[in-house]
Amino acid sequence: MTSKAKSEGHPETFTSNPLLFVEDSLQFNKDLLKGRTEHFKKSLTLEQPIIFFDRGIPDVLAYMDFFDQPYDEAFTRASRVNRYDRVFLLPPWKEIYVSDNERLESFDEAQKIHAALEDTYSHLGYEPILVPKRTVPERIDFVLEKLND
Repeated sequence: MTSKAKSEGHPETFTSNPLLFVEDSLQFNKDLLKGRTEHFKKSLTLEQPIIFFDRGIPDVLAYMDFFDQPYDEAFTRASRVNRYDRVFLLPPWKEIYVSDNERLESFDEAQKIHAALEDTYSHLGYEPILVPKRTVPERIDFVLEKLND
């Protein structure tokens, strides 16, 4: 979604805030919310014991809060109605952090966005589980262990 908006936007307005390079920032976030909600609802029809999402519905609110964009009750309602069983957050890790086409923010901004994510999920009644900075196999083991708690 960010790549698409970036490619359709105006390169002279490039910034770490994707809302600045789209014509209608509220519509951009409505589209994100719709897509994340559809993914969530589709997951309910799958016959898999575990389903992971890279991004959750509340992430939209966290980013909107971080970039100081107002939103209406539909955004909050979507986050309250469509609940995840567990939420894992991976804190920014300076030694491996890289900005790319999808991750536009600096490391400092990533830390602030991470705090916004923690706040948003906590405010919605989740107890986010922070995944420690370890090797990939150790992180996998940590997540699997937490799923069995």
